Amino acid sequence: MIRASAAVRGAGLLLVLAGRATRLAAYLSGLDKRYRAVVQFGWVSTTLDPEGDLEPTGAAAAEDAVRAAANSLTGEITQAVPAASAVKVAGRRSYARMRAGEAVAPPPRTVAVHELDVVAFDADAQRATIADRCSKGTYVRQIAADLGAATGAGAYCLELRRTAVGEFEVAAAGSPAAVSGRPTGPWFRPPVDALPHLPMRELTAAEAEAAGHGGALDPRGEDGPVRLVSDGELVAIGEPRSGRLRPVVVLR
Repeated sequence: MIRASAAVRGAGLLLVLAGRATRLAAYLSGLDKRYRAVVQFGWVSTTLDPEGDLEPTGAAAAEDAVRAAANSLTGEITQAVPAASAVKVAGRRSYARMRAGEAVAPPPRTVAVHELDVVAFDADAQRATIADRCSKGTYVRQIAADLGAATGAGAYCLELRRTAVGEFEVAAAGSPAAVSGRPTGPWFRPPVDALPHLPMRELTAAEAEAAGHGGALDPRGEDGPVRLVSDGELVAIGEPRSGRLRPVVVLR
């Protein structure tokens, strides 16, 4: 089973898998994410967020410059990876090396920023609220820092909240306390509904029996992962391999 859990301000949406449904994690981790963040201009941070050492730049950003910078950061981009990240550098977490006083520069990565909108800009407070839809592996903290660099004012990510993962939205989630007290509340999703982005194939009784025991099925033109369903329940996730549709994750 899968539950969406909304944490406190600054965290947002978290998908929680339980029981056999934990086997579906690989099909959820690569989904696009949506975030809402507050970017503070006029300051820089060693960690790109309020947890680091903060230093004023003495410069201010103009709204039109912020919007132009946001436009320049959309599409497929090469993004720097923050030193205060969990990426491993020579076998050790980058943040651990940073805390030890080492100068760390994790290798950059290619990411996709599908949307980057400036929702609001407060010139007096030098803060911008941004909405972002991006691919897996994108650092919104780095986007904030890049906006600061592009405007010449410097910036860091003051607040960050994940609002969606794929088709799951924080508005439909429950708080950790609510989910704990009522696991099958309105936020609950059965495994068959946990992967709405994957196509679905209804199985005959014989196919369901075979797939439930890991048996390969005759393909029907599948070109990627597919939900194999019987009587409204997810039997397995199948993938085309060697001319057959093979169950690679079996739930029933």
